[in-house]
Order: sequence, then C-alpha cells, then structure tokens
Amino acid sequence: MTEEVTYYAELFKVLSDETRLKILQLLSKNQLCACDLIEEFNITQPTLSYHMKILRDKNLVVTQREGNRVLYALDKENVDALISFIQSIGTSKHSVS
Repeated sequence: MTEEVTYYAELFKVLSDETRLKILQLLSKNQLCACDLIEEFNITQPTLSYHMKILRDKNLVVTQREGNRVLYALDKENVDALISFIQSIGTSKHSVS
C-alpha cells in the first residue's frame, strides 16, 4: 500500500464519525467559533475539543484566535486534496481480472 492510500485510510476513519462530518459540513459554509459549535451539537467543551483536535491533527480544520474566541475553518487545501483523491477513484480505469 502506498503512503497516500495509508494516509487516506486513516482520514476515512476520522471521517466515519457523524459529529465530525457534521462539523465539517457546518464549517464548509462559514468559519465558526467553539461556542457556536457547542450550541449546534449540545455538547460539552471537552467533547468539542476532542473532535476538533482530531480534525486539526488530520489537517482538515485550521484555527484562528480572535480576541478570546477561537475560530475554526476548513483547511481548504487539504479538503480539496481529499476531494481529488475520491474523484480519482471514480475516474480510475482499472481492469478486473
């Protein structure tokens, strides 16, 4: 298995969580602060921090501090790379023997 496939296999594990997928969906529309995400999901700060750390560690989300607030946004470059990888699967012409 190539490094790229290994990387995306790990990424798909991260994306298999419903909460993390919904976070990404929300961030695809706007950057949001932690307080907005906590309200959206009705979860605790530690739970949100857990999910955001996983998303940041896989370079799907970036943070920006604005005063005492932390704003979250998609890491567009890495999300676009994920999309390209998925599209390459659909367009690959492999023969089955």
